[in-house]
Amino acid sequence: MSLSQILTPSIQKAIQVLFDVTVDKIEFQTTRKEFEGDITMVIFPLLKVIKINPAELGNKIGNYLVENVSEVARFNVVSGFLNIVISDSYYVNFFNGIKDQKQFGFVAANPEEKAIMVEYSSPNTNKPLHLGHVRNNLLGYSVAEILKASGKKVYKTQIINDRGIHICKSMLAWEKFGNGETPETSGLKGDKLVGKYYVEFDKAYKNEINGLVEAGKTEEEAKKQAPIIIEAQDMLKKWEAGDEKVIALWKKMNEWVYDGFATTYSNLGVNFDKYYYESNTYLLGKDVVQVGLDKGVFEKDPDGSVWIDLTDEGLDRKVVLRSDGTAVYMTQDIGTAIQRVKDMPDVGGMIYTVGNEQDHHFKVLFLILKKLGFDWASSLYHLSYGMVDLPSGKMKSREGTVVDADDLMQDMTDTAKQISEDLGKLDSYSAEEKAKLYKTIGLGALKYYILKIDPKKRILFNPEESVDFAGNTGPFIQYTYARIQSIIRKADFDFSNKIEIEELHEKEKELVKQIELFPEVIQNAAQNHSPALIANYTYDLVKEYNSFYQSVHILGEVDLTKKIFRVQLSQKVAEVIKSAFQLLGIEVPERM
Repeated sequence: MSLSQILTPSIQKAIQVLFDVTVDKIEFQTTRKEFEGDITMVIFPLLKVIKINPAELGNKIGNYLVENVSEVARFNVVSGFLNIVISDSYYVNFFNGIKDQKQFGFVAANPEEKAIMVEYSSPNTNKPLHLGHVRNNLLGYSVAEILKASGKKVYKTQIINDRGIHICKSMLAWEKFGNGETPETSGLKGDKLVGKYYVEFDKAYKNEINGLVEAGKTEEEAKKQAPIIIEAQDMLKKWEAGDEKVIALWKKMNEWVYDGFATTYSNLGVNFDKYYYESNTYLLGKDVVQVGLDKGVFEKDPDGSVWIDLTDEGLDRKVVLRSDGTAVYMTQDIGTAIQRVKDMPDVGGMIYTVGNEQDHHFKVLFLILKKLGFDWASSLYHLSYGMVDLPSGKMKSREGTVVDADDLMQDMTDTAKQISEDLGKLDSYSAEEKAKLYKTIGLGALKYYILKIDPKKRILFNPEESVDFAGNTGPFIQYTYARIQSIIRKADFDFSNKIEIEELHEKEKELVKQIELFPEVIQNAAQNHSPALIANYTYDLVKEYNSFYQSVHILGEVDLTKKIFRVQLSQKVAEVIKSAFQLLGIEVPERM
């Protein structure tokens, strides 16, 4: 139970006893640093019903609390704020109550509640994962883990875009220029090999366009008449018609890509419970269009196309079926959402992790599903996020200048290696231990740098800055965790039992207060779909611990009771760091 939950009924009773007034809600905030106090009650809202001076009101409530509530030690009133000082015994009792809870702050899922499905990654099978996919995967995975920790049942999913003209471009280029090379013969990961031929297609296409322009065609004409694009379009038609040769090539090259993706996901530390494939879902939703027409949700134009008019909702008209009867992406997304609930009847909401360029698409999708009458449509959420840039500029996949996810992870590991070697503290490590540590630090730096920023904001990712061992970075937090593990290893005495301590050092109290916030932070992060709240809470906790570490003796403390308590406190901080980083998908090293 939080402090506000403990104090609220007592303050309500005080107001009833002192002023014969009933209030439903008490407003609290964190006490400002310049004043003494652990929690502050805001007095101003009460002045509407209790017509006295705010300072007098605050003093009367404060005196009542000191006399009647054991947790309240003293108070002070500043303007319209009652700053309440909580007794040390409260914090000691709280700490003893959570000391042995290994996953303090985590809530078990309620089997009676509906599950949430979180979609992320959702790549195309014509190229490897890149930096943009990294942010997408890290956000989606972390939000799923945070939701689980908050007490929700969660399914992680993705829809793989494994069909369409872009896939045929890679297939055609491999047929033309590949000479039968495979991941095994080339030594390339399958997704990289297929991506290579996507780039090759673009080069050949541009050359043909230039040739046609030189021969007198306009650029627009050349783009449509280039032989290679006509061949790719023909291949797509054959795929849709079930041509055996085309389907066999499509399956083979997609398997190469899936194997490559699996390696990247494993290295990145993300996973999925269920996969959907666009080749299986692109026809979904067409039958829903007729249902929507019957309900009056959709309307048919004279040319046979079907639309939804959302102008009353501040949006526009949106086509859901072309005049030739073919579906659009919106139709497919409608059908896929409905299919997911059919597949998993306990799903009551979905989160789509997709870049902010699709904000409009998801507003329309959610509105259509609501208008079609699905009750779970009110629990759909677009986890919209900003682009990721590097100091060198934007990425372009067709030109082959994207920042490859595998290369980025390796670069981060190499950067961590260089910085660690410069610090020169790993002499006792084996080569295997060093390699594992470099990866832990490098990936921790990458993930933390991306996740500490609010999802909606655009990121300028600086690899060198992210691996700094000072400041608001992953390695700084990992180093503090490792430092605490060193303290615990050196503690050659039993520190397992609960300790009754009379008076807390100011730094001990501040640290317990910071630990106490963790459950609420998890709930807020889940509600706001924001791993940044977890990341920045962890940084604040680590800053508080390092201040504690610099201010008091731990293993050097002569008083055994204090020494035991400080080791226990250190251990709890480490456990919370580990739990918080678990929610961000980041590992913590035992030594650094």
